[in-house]
Amino acid sequence: MILYEYPLQERIRTYLRLEHLFIQLQQLLPRVAAMDHHFALASMFEILEVSTRADLKSDLLKDLDRQKHTLDSYRGNPAIAEAALDEVIQQLDQCFETLNNLPGKVGQTLTENDWLMAIRSRVVIPGGTCGFDLPAYHAWQHRPPAFRQAQLQQWALSLKPMADAVHILLKLLRGSGAPQKVIVNNGQMQQSLPQGRTFLLLRLALDDSLELVPEISGNRLMVSVRLLHQDEDHRLQAITEDVSLELALCA
Repeated sequence: MILYEYPLQERIRTYLRLEHLFIQLQQLLPRVAAMDHHFALASMFEILEVSTRADLKSDLLKDLDRQKHTLDSYRGNPAIAEAALDEVIQQLDQCFETLNNLPGKVGQTLTENDWLMAIRSRVVIPGGTCGFDLPAYHAWQHRPPAFRQAQLQQWALSLKPMADAVHILLKLLRGSGAPQKVIVNNGQMQQSLPQGRTFLLLRLALDDSLELVPEISGNRLMVSVRLLHQDEDHRLQAITEDVSLELALCA
């Protein structure tokens, strides 16, 4: 099965993009090649770009606090394991405290590093990090892998509070939706969302053997799915067959 996710709010769109970049960064940090470390730095710069919104830190803190109050309301419910509930609430408290104690914006220590910002300004230029453009960066790439890794890990630490907050919020959000089998007639589906509840994320699982690509759109009132087949030239063509898939709406 291939899992596709579609955010139904802009805030969740930002969280998913950050999660994607954090996963990418964590895969690159343990590697030793200078090129991998170059792309690890590029990933950090992309994280900074996504997180430059002034209210992102505030959004994360509000969502952490909201989730804590929601989980607190489950206390005394015989269907809920108190120990597991306490563990999740403790994680939320820790994420909230760590993020809240960060001075200024997330990643501010990186933006105050002139050497890193010089590289950041050149990364967006095709071939802009050549040795003749940034000789100091060229020299850094020839330092021992362990030295580069230590510095990268240190720089990544300033982003960890945001990474932890995004991780636990998306984990709880995904856990709020129960997958259901859905039949898509003639390759297309429209579904009105139940009123009285704000859905934030759509999750769709397709059997990879079908070789289909979903085109998803949606808002707080309705979601739409159109299934497409990719031909040899990678052009997408609509299908007219009935297809079974799994759909989950997360609030």
